[in-house]
Parts: sequence; structure tokens; C-alpha cells
Amino acid sequence: MTERASDNASLDHAFLARCRDLVGAAHVLTGSDAAPYLTDWRGRFTGRTRAVVSPASSAEVAAVVRLCAQYRVPLVPQGGRTGLVLGSVPDASGDAIVLSLRRLNRVRAIDTFNRTMTVDAGCILHDIQQAAAGQGMLFPLSLAAEGSCTIGGNLATNAGGTGVLRYGNTRELCLGLEVVTAQGEVWDGLRGLRKDNTGYDLRDLYIGAEGTLGVITGAVLKLFPQPKAAITALVALCSPGDALALLKLVEAACGPTLTGYELMSDVSLRLVASHFPDLPRPFPGRYPQYALLELSSHESEQHGVALLENAIERALEAGIAQDAVVATSIAQSRGLWAIREHIPLAQAAAGKNIKHDISVPISRIADFIEATDAQLEAAVPGVQVVCFGHLGDGNLHYNIAPPEGIAHDDFLERQAEINRIVHDSVAAFGGSISAEHGVGALKRDELPRYKSAVELNLMRALKAALDPLGIMNPGKVL
Repeated sequence: MTERASDNASLDHAFLARCRDLVGAAHVLTGSDAAPYLTDWRGRFTGRTRAVVSPASSAEVAAVVRLCAQYRVPLVPQGGRTGLVLGSVPDASGDAIVLSLRRLNRVRAIDTFNRTMTVDAGCILHDIQQAAAGQGMLFPLSLAAEGSCTIGGNLATNAGGTGVLRYGNTRELCLGLEVVTAQGEVWDGLRGLRKDNTGYDLRDLYIGAEGTLGVITGAVLKLFPQPKAAITALVALCSPGDALALLKLVEAACGPTLTGYELMSDVSLRLVASHFPDLPRPFPGRYPQYALLELSSHESEQHGVALLENAIERALEAGIAQDAVVATSIAQSRGLWAIREHIPLAQAAAGKNIKHDISVPISRIADFIEATDAQLEAAVPGVQVVCFGHLGDGNLHYNIAPPEGIAHDDFLERQAEINRIVHDSVAAFGGSISAEHGVGALKRDELPRYKSAVELNLMRALKAALDPLGIMNPGKVL
């Protein structure tokens, strides 16, 4: 071993020993014990780490961050590791630690009169939903990974989900934050205020920053009254244009009771039927597109059903809709939503594919789908487009599977070409190449093509000011 390598080994040993002193030896994992924290959710990439360090409080997080600053050790904050853009796994260098927030999992307080809940960042989203429901309240953030994702990760990526149409992204559901800065200081911004005009909005700097500016350790979340009923319907359509026409009609007829509006292509539903044959098949025939709608009524189930059935009847009479099924029980409603939620699982079962989490103005979605489908077909004849997502807020999961007979690994070799077609089309339609998943490492190098130099320089200036040592989730976003 060279003298320099020996010095590095000694420094690493000293650093890890101090980590063990701070959080306990059982909560500093190395070697094979760290392996479960190093691979991304899709299983496409595995990084390396010095150690996985799991503090139990914001004070311990701050102490670990100060130690990292002292030793110039990078850190990668990690929640439930359900992200899709390599934002919460370390790179291949092995220089960074993984800062797991899994032990910060307390619901600190619920204030039903103020309609707020204060939680640790490591709380599982489903547990937060259940804690709110136990008090007769609703925390409306809902997404497929809610059984394992954490609220800290949701905030760090400004997650969306199925309720954005009515309730907004995670940013809109958060009133205050507790953050450990890159210097290891704790900013207590846990204010349950809906109006606070006292300077720069530091909360919004950290939400969506993917852990590159600081570590979110706590949050004050908005709660809402629990609706008396949720009514679900699946509507068969001929085209994305008809889906937009139906959205406009239902919004006009139902107003803010419309809480979810999802688009699913026939390709998506056939994929689910192939891999999950026990799930419902609501229609005897096939249609090119489907819209999944949900209304939340604060009056009664009868009121919500009447609203939705009236709107669908008008859509059928106008030729916008071709057929429709309105759920008449909780089991039927869950069955319809299960179809939507199993699309990503069916894709995973079918093999590797090229995913895109994109947004375009709602009014241009139909034109985007038509134009981009045609460009992809010209480039890769027979390509399969699995298009589904949150049409009500302009967010599509526009995923591309290989033509029949083409090996998945061979198809992935064309990923850069496919990405360029899709992302250039997104830009042409005034959209974003990342709607709710974030940038991470996966899309980092794409940003200079779609963001101006002015915008990127402003982002770099913020990064340099808040993280001058560059130790916070390096290689992500910028």
C-alpha cells in the first residue's frame, strides 16, 4: 500500500469511527450490509458507498453532516429509494456515504383545527395517510409507491401523483420545513402558516432540490376534510382529443369535486391484462383510449354519483365517450384503480423499456401524442408506446417498449436516440422533460439542451451559495 493510500485508509477509518460514535455502531453499515441501499428501484444501476449511516433525529443528521463537511465526504440523502432518476443512490466512486433517513419516522403532531400534521422526513407516505384518516382528515398525496416512499423523498422531488388536479404537487401540500444545511446547522421552518410574507421563501428552495442544497428532516403538511364519498368511473374513448373534451366537460359539470383524471392507452390496458389476468376487464370490447375519473363528494355518495353520471351521459350523447362504467362499490372502485396502478408493474414484467416522465400544456397533449407517436414509428417501425398518466395536470408517462421480435437489451442501445426524439418533441410543445420524478443523475446531462444558460447559471449560483463544498448529493441535478 502506498503512503497516500495508507493516509486515505486512516482518514476513512477515523471518519467511520466518529460516525459510529454519533449514531451507534449498529446504524453504520458497510460491505454487504450496505448492499440493499445501493441499487436503484428499477435495478438498472448499483453504486458504491463508504457506509450507510442512519441517524435517529435531526440533531444526529446535523452532527453527521458537520462531520462530512469536516472530512470533505460527500453524502447522498435517501428515503424509500423509490425514485426513477438515480437521485437517491450513490455513484460508482464509493466516495460518498448514504444518509438514510429511515429512522426519522415519527408523526410529531396533528392539529385538526389548523388542519396540519408535523412529521419526520422518514415517515412512509401510507402511514401519514393513515394517521390523518385516524383523525378524520385527509392527506391527499397518493402515488403507486406510497407503501414504501417517504415524505422526505416526496418533498425532495416535489412528487405529483393522482390528486394533483385538485390538491397540487407535494409543494402545495407543505407549509413548513425543517432542514439540515450543508454546514450542519438546523433551520427550523416548521410553521403551520398559510400566510407568511417575511422574506425569501426558503421552503421552496429545498422542495424539489433532490437533496442537493440540504437535508429535509421534517415537514408541516396540509390536511383536508375527509370526503364523504369517492366515486370512480372508467370511460372508453376514441382518441386523446376526446379525453381532453371529456375533461373540459366534467370540469364544467363537477367543478372542484373532480380530484383525479387519468389517461390510459389501449396498449397499456392490454399489457396489464396480459400480466395480471385476475384484474377487472370493464368492457367487452377494446377502445383506443380510456379515462379514469374520480370525484370526491363532501355532501353524499348519491350527490357525487348523480354529478358524475350526468356528466358521462352528456359525453355519451355528444359522441365524446363511447362507453362508461361507474363503480357501485368500494371493491369496484379499487379494481378500476388497480388497472391504472398495475401499468408500471406490467411494464416491468414485460421487460426493459425506455421511460419518460414528461409534461406539456394540457391543451397540447393530443397533438403531442400524435406527433411524437409518428416520429417514433418512423425511427423504429413497430415500436410500442405505453402512454398513460395524469392528463388532468398535463403529466404523461410516455414509455417506449421495443417492437415485437426485438431483444430488450438491443432496443436499450437506442435509448439516447429515443430520448432525443421524445425530449425534443416535448420542448417543441412547450413542455418539461421531468414532470414529477426529478432530474437526479439520469437526466442531469439533458438539462443544458432544454434550459437556458441564464437559468442554469442561477441554479449553479444557488448551489454554490448553499453548498460551497459540493458535498450534498453531488452529481445530481447539476
